[in-house]
Amino acid sequence: MNTLKSLNFLQKIDLIDQHWSPRVIAEMNDYQFKVVKLLGDFIWHDHLETDETFIVLEGQLRIDFRDGHVLISAGEMYVVPKGVEHKPSAEQEVKLLLIEPKGVVNTGSEGGELTAMNDLWI
Repeated sequence: MNTLKSLNFLQKIDLIDQHWSPRVIAEMNDYQFKVVKLLGDFIWHDHLETDETFIVLEGQLRIDFRDGHVLISAGEMYVVPKGVEHKPSAEQEVKLLLIEPKGVVNTGSEGGELTAMNDLWI
């Protein structure tokens, strides 16, 4: 990888043609930076071993929790603490950056058809 060239989040995310399918754009130590497009509802899940950071680049993301929800708009971020059950959703398409440790499964232990392959680079 050429370390002398900057990455443009939106240029990378525009290469993605599926929703809920994160793609790695960079790594730092054991963490991956992933871009993803979201639309509609995801599933309830948690990550028992790690926090998960959502940074919205375009649109507005809703993350439901069992005791409420948070709305995250473009230019904002939210960190879901490890072990907290959550369900992301987007009424309109959302483009975002995820930061999480390498190997984290997007559906946690829930699995299912929305489980994305890990370590897919774009």
